[in-house]
Amino acid sequence: MAEQRERTDFTDLVRNRRAELGISLRELAQRCVDRETQTQLKFGWISKIERGLPIDTPSDIQIRALAAGLDVPVRVIQEAVAAQFLGVVSEVWSKDRKARVLVARIEEMSPDDVAAIAALAEYSSEQLAQLAALAESFDAKRPKD
Repeated sequence: MAEQRERTDFTDLVRNRRAELGISLRELAQRCVDRETQTQLKFGWISKIERGLPIDTPSDIQIRALAAGLDVPVRVIQEAVAAQFLGVVSEVWSKDRKARVLVARIEEMSPDDVAAIAALAEYSSEQLAQLAALAESFDAKRPKD
């Protein structure tokens, strides 16, 4: 089983969001169904999360099911899981906010290292823009039916 970290981002998210929704654990478990696989989460697993008991890092299926049950974007669950289980709590965005790099322990990095990561985000954003333009050009040249 994965070692539980000091961070509780994921645990807190599940507990707090369920309270906001005003639903029971059983009701949450019924709502937590992955739309891709129709997998439903088990009450006991969700209970362990809320009680802060050790669990393995959630799978993609579990993340999607929780997002559905808690009525939040998958990204919100992913970020909480990344923070609690992987120590990824910082991010660097490109200037146009189209590319993001998640960074573990960014506070331990030198300013030059952070600048290099920012340059990577900028480069990624530029590449995405070029790919989008190429795809648009290709679609424009494709014969219409």
